[in-house]
Amino acid sequence: MSPAIRAGSIRASMVSPSMALRASRLGMPSSSALAAASTAPAIMASQQQQQQIRSIFWTRSRKNDKTAAVLEAAKADAQTPQLPPPNSDGKKKGGFFRTLRRTFYAVALGSLGTYAYFVYQGRHPPDQLPQDPSKKTIVVLGSGWGATSLLKNIDTEEYNVVVISPHNYFLFTPLLPSVTVGTLDGRSIVQPTRHTTRFKTREVKVYEADCEYVDPINKTVTFEDRSEVKGTVSKVTIPYDYLVYSVGTENQTFGIEGVKKHACFLKELNDAERIRARLIDCVESAAIKGQSEEEIDRLLHMVVVGGGPTGIEYAAELRDFVESDLIRWYPEVANKLRVTLIEALPNILPMFSQTLIKYTESTFKENSIDILTKHMVKDVDDRDVLVKTPSGEEKKIPYGLLVWAAGNTARPLTRQLMAALPESQKNRRGLEVDDHMRLKGAEDSIFALGDATATQFAPTAQAASQQGAYLARVFNQLARLNVLENKLEDAKKANADASELSGLERQIEKAAKIRPFKYSHQGSLAYIGSEKAIADIPLLGNNQIASGGVVTFMFWRSAYVSMLFSLRNRSLVAADWFKVFLFGRDVSRE
Repeated sequence: MSPAIRAGSIRASMVSPSMALRASRLGMPSSSALAAASTAPAIMASQQQQQQIRSIFWTRSRKNDKTAAVLEAAKADAQTPQLPPPNSDGKKKGGFFRTLRRTFYAVALGSLGTYAYFVYQGRHPPDQLPQDPSKKTIVVLGSGWGATSLLKNIDTEEYNVVVISPHNYFLFTPLLPSVTVGTLDGRSIVQPTRHTTRFKTREVKVYEADCEYVDPINKTVTFEDRSEVKGTVSKVTIPYDYLVYSVGTENQTFGIEGVKKHACFLKELNDAERIRARLIDCVESAAIKGQSEEEIDRLLHMVVVGGGPTGIEYAAELRDFVESDLIRWYPEVANKLRVTLIEALPNILPMFSQTLIKYTESTFKENSIDILTKHMVKDVDDRDVLVKTPSGEEKKIPYGLLVWAAGNTARPLTRQLMAALPESQKNRRGLEVDDHMRLKGAEDSIFALGDATATQFAPTAQAASQQGAYLARVFNQLARLNVLENKLEDAKKANADASELSGLERQIEKAAKIRPFKYSHQGSLAYIGSEKAIADIPLLGNNQIASGGVVTFMFWRSAYVSMLFSLRNRSLVAADWFKVFLFGRDVSRE
């Protein structure tokens, strides 16, 4: 046997039975076949063929092993309990907060955009129609609550409107006591009159001047510019078709000597600024070295005359100023500052319920504010107030600052107008008007509203504002009536059919029915200090809610902010409150 045949036989005999079986399954020749083939040199397998067989065998074997491993892993997974995917709750939770955050950003961005839009609108008034000589002229005297409410609501397209007032602005008087101690800046509660009139359809003339004379017979008004700077023309007389008399009142002194000379009133913006300057002067003078104790007590004794809302709120603001600011910057004298309130009536705040009156008195007692009821002021000099006690005795009360908030009386112009209509105007308190706010004796041309009138309504800002809005509706209705009457005349000239004429007549009849003014009391509010306020809020019928405390103080603030006439004022007032919260009130003298 040759060496090649012997080697082939040996290799064939080395194939194991299992390998031969696998080879047969894979379609390979068995070992016996290989041995038989090896005996024949023509069909003997070469070494290269043997290597190919082994390569195919091991490749298929590895694939089968991997397949078995995959099947075993799948079987193990099937037997393992299924758990929720990790962080599934976290994803849901994160999604909720992400949505909430996006919603917040969207609302904030929308609010900011809306605010910016209204600010832009407020600074860019539109073009107006010029005044038309063919239209009727309405002259408005004053720029207070009644006049401003009228100007905001009247449709100027059918009228030529002229405003005459010594002030070219509207003053939000309920917050004026806050200006006296620096809680609010004076400019924050001032709304320029032109910020109202420039947004009307037709041009409104505004003259900063004092009205000198009203002629109800010839329907003319004479006014004069009394400013420090005057032009060549300073006194003018103009005619009117309708006159709206809303000049308000002046301070009542009851003929007491020395009040106008020595006391500080609290009615106008310059009054608040004067009180603030006088208050700081008293504190600084008391701090001067060598000042006697008696003189320090006098300088630091602040006296308020008048137990109405104005006097109460000023006393409260003053005490807050002492406790929150003066005690920090003037520790040597601030503890000696006293506040005394004098009222001639048996009770303070007569327009509030007894429950709130007692609550206010107890709050003032806690804040060391003395209340002297049934005390009448008899005389005032530069150092003392002479009062008459309930027992009839007279005593002097020394003071450093005297604030007079004891009532109102008619202005000289009002008395002049009353004298021009002696048969109809006999009430010394003010002008007499009918239920439609028409002045008695001049019902066809003069309307009066606000504090200048003697009506059953309290002389409050609330009443004057409602009267101004009512009168604006009356003028709008009269304008509509005039338009309908002109249409009816044109229809008659055009020989319109009977149905059209009848329809116009019905509209005219409806427009001619002007309802009388009806006052709607919205409640009374007052700040009493220490971040507390009181409120009498009416309910259905004659019921009322009497509330007092910190929550009412928040309501007091929100109510007054909402009553401000412009976004500008609301923003400034809110900013002032926030500024005081952060930095306190300014104690410097301007």
